[in-house]
Amino acid sequence: MLENRYLLAGIVFAASWLLTLLITHLILPVLQAKKIGQPISQYVGEHKNKNGTPTMGGICFILSILLCMTVAFVLFAVQGIAQTFIPLALTLALGVGNGIIGFVDDYAKLLKKENIGLSVMQKLVLQFAVAGAYVAVMAYTGNLPTTLALPFCDYALQLSYAAYPIYAVLIVGFVNSTNITDGIDGLASSVTLVVALFYLIASFALRDSGLSFISAALMGGMIGFLHFNRNPARIFMGDTGSLFIGGILMGMAFMTGEVLVLMIAGLVYICEMLSSLLQVVYFKLTGGKRLFRMAPIHHHFQKGGWSEVRITLTFAAVTALLCVVAWLGLIL
Repeated sequence: MLENRYLLAGIVFAASWLLTLLITHLILPVLQAKKIGQPISQYVGEHKNKNGTPTMGGICFILSILLCMTVAFVLFAVQGIAQTFIPLALTLALGVGNGIIGFVDDYAKLLKKENIGLSVMQKLVLQFAVAGAYVAVMAYTGNLPTTLALPFCDYALQLSYAAYPIYAVLIVGFVNSTNITDGIDGLASSVTLVVALFYLIASFALRDSGLSFISAALMGGMIGFLHFNRNPARIFMGDTGSLFIGGILMGMAFMTGEVLVLMIAGLVYICEMLSSLLQVVYFKLTGGKRLFRMAPIHHHFQKGGWSEVRITLTFAAVTALLCVVAWLGLIL
């Protein structure tokens, strides 16, 4: 059975990779013809040449992952492991729900021809609605952990009904972290590729076929998309893709029952968001001074002379090290 799990995960990975390549190859000319391009922030001078680069590319790997997982659901029934269907389906729903919010945000940017689409409040209301629905259905189906396991120690916080708001806040916070990380060519894709690999390895240790399939599909999607998204990017994933990624990763974390382990493996995402929050707070407290050259922190390094490739490779390498730490937190 374990050998079948390896084989099926490999098939899902390869299929997602090739499908993402094919779908992106087909959709990219359409986006270019319809001039569905990303408006670039005026504050990032290094990105002026990127203005008009096709966006909403997340649609490509989302379609690929959904197609692969649809086939995987059939395989689950054949293999007699349909018990993984509910948490896996809800993980996909959490990703797609956030991806739809991202699509609306991207579309609003195109209509306004600005780098800002939905307002912060509009996005938060929609994100909490999706997160709340996910948490409620997870609880109703008996799949929501009522304890919050702490990595590196044999202790878990008893949450009871507090689990609902705590998990909703964690989901929304993490989803926005992945969104902020998508700021330079290939960064979000590369970091996500590493985190997805971590969950693929974890799925084999946990003997969770559903987790192995979705992590393999996410890996394949990221590698396929990186062919077009690496520097110099020919297409951006947009909020459509980055919010989808955040939702999928949070769903995968719930599938393991060790939600906080993702906060270790995905610490790069979190640091990106924290750097932006710290910049705003510091700016207001000091009357206009800046803690970083620019936030989020990948722009700080960019303003310091780092190339986009160097930043991406460094952040991916740091994520790989964090995943080793996360692995220890998962098994100890």
